[in-house]
Amino acid sequence: MLIKPKKSLSQNFLIDKNISNKIINLSNIKDKFVIEIGPGYGALTDIILDRKPYKIILIEKDKILSEILKKKYIGKNNLEILNEDILNYDFSNYKDIIVISNLPYNISSKIILYLFNFKTNINEMVLMLQKEVAHKFDYNLPIMNKYKFLTKIVSNYSQCFDISSNVFIPKPKIKSTVVKFIFKNEKYDIKKIYKFSNLIFKNVRKKIYKNIKLDKSKNRL
Repeated sequence: MLIKPKKSLSQNFLIDKNISNKIINLSNIKDKFVIEIGPGYGALTDIILDRKPYKIILIEKDKILSEILKKKYIGKNNLEILNEDILNYDFSNYKDIIVISNLPYNISSKIILYLFNFKTNINEMVLMLQKEVAHKFDYNLPIMNKYKFLTKIVSNYSQCFDISSNVFIPKPKIKSTVVKFIFKNEKYDIKKIYKFSNLIFKNVRKKIYKNIKLDKSKNRL
C-alpha cells in the first residue's frame, strides 16, 4: 500500500537500496540501540535490521505509515513502532543511542537542535539533510553562526556524501547530503549554551559585546 506523500510532513521516500546501504555503513549498529526518525516505508529500516541491532525504535508521526510499518514488521521482537512527534519524544530514559534518519527537510534544523538536548543519551547521529542545512551546521566552513557554534561545542561533525534527487519519491527540488554527528563526552549545561549562543548571534551586524548584557552584581549573563 502506497500513500500520497504529505507536503505538511515534508515526505520524500527513499527508494534506492544501494544508497540505503551506504548510509547505514556509516555506523556500526550490530548489537546497538537504534532510533530511526521518520522511517517512511522502511528503506533504511530494512538495512538496519539486516545489521542485527540489539533494539530499534521507529518514530513515525504519520498515523497511516505507522500502521503500515506495524504490519510490515510484525513478529520482529527487537523492533518497536511509535506513532509520535519526535519533537515531543523524551530520549532521557535511554543510553548509547544511535539516531538514524532521513529528516523532514522543513523542520530538520529544529529537530537537530532538539536532539542536542539529549547528547548524554545519544552517542551519534547519521542524518540525511537538505544540502543547505548540512552547510549551516558545518563549523569547518567559513562564517560562524549559531548552528555551527552549537555543533562545534557538542559534537564532531562531518558531511559524508551528497545524494541525487532521483533516489526519492517524489523527487525533491533541493539537493541532499548525509551528515554524521558524534557527540562529545564533556559535561555542561546545554540550556546555558543555548542562551549564550542566542545572545551572541542575536544580531550578526553588531559586535558581540553589544549583544551581551552582563549582570555585574552576579558576574553572569
